[in-house]
Amino acid sequence: MTPLPAAAVARFGDDLRRGLARAHGVAAVERVGRVGVAVSGGPDSVALLLLAAAARPGEVVAATVDHRLRPAGADEAAMVSALCERLRVPHATLVPATPIVGSSLQRRAREARYAALTGWAARERVDALLTAHHADDQAETLLMRLNRASGLTGLSAIRAARREGATLLLRPLLAWRRAELRALVEASGAPFVDDPSNADPRHDRTRVRAALAATPALDPAALAAAAGYLAEAEEVIARQADSLWAARWHGPDRPLAIADEPRELRRRLLRRALHAIRAERAIARPAFTDSSNIEPLLDALEARRGAVHAGIKVEVRAYGWIFHVAPPRRSL
Repeated sequence: MTPLPAAAVARFGDDLRRGLARAHGVAAVERVGRVGVAVSGGPDSVALLLLAAAARPGEVVAATVDHRLRPAGADEAAMVSALCERLRVPHATLVPATPIVGSSLQRRAREARYAALTGWAARERVDALLTAHHADDQAETLLMRLNRASGLTGLSAIRAARREGATLLLRPLLAWRRAELRALVEASGAPFVDDPSNADPRHDRTRVRAALAATPALDPAALAAAAGYLAEAEEVIARQADSLWAARWHGPDRPLAIADEPRELRRRLLRRALHAIRAERAIARPAFTDSSNIEPLLDALEARRGAVHAGIKVEVRAYGWIFHVAPPRRSL
């Protein structure tokens, strides 16, 4: 294979160090350490593998998840394994703990993939697990979430660094374009495959990708940068919400005094209170998730009216909001 350009390897090394520094809340890191790379066999993840192997020789391990959803999956994992052998990178092929079946296969496959990868990363004791999300992925994610009226958390899109359990996930390619990653792989002569699902119009991402390609006025790199700025704003507000929660939450039967805070902070703390009480009281029905709409509840509380949401009754008192488990609904 042809070696990668030195400038590309240096750029990747800088991106990796910045990602680690941000994840650990420091200005810079002196040592990167051992990293794991998730490699599907597509051009993006193969580019990540090549860059990591060149920038961190002897400090990289790799894994491929065979979801057992396509007959070609095993062949693609074998292709990655052979490439890793050429690069002298230890490689593992992972399979889901249980078969992926039912509706929403993409979501289920993603959950199974991350469960397998984070378990592997923990066993390998890597300092970070790298995935190949890039600027075009970021732009597509931002547009999809805008179309779903997501809040700031959702619009932060793909985080450059986040925790998945005990594993640090890093996305060092978020400033790289899909086309330049593919060009690197093609110039190197490394093998790769194109996942046919990426062209399936039944998927939201495929349709957004086509719309983005058909709208030259929209610059994916600029959209990706905007998502990064939104993520920085999200971090600031999340820290403020954490501080308020620590200072003002004293349990459901004590007033939560946040009525004078901005609505975004009230929204976060109210959702957090509902989650806390439901977990404490083992309330499973009705369903309640981070994407559940609590705007009507916020409107009622703002108008100083009590309301019931997610199995919790919230009352407005002089010094704050009080929470009770809602009585069961009467059956007719």
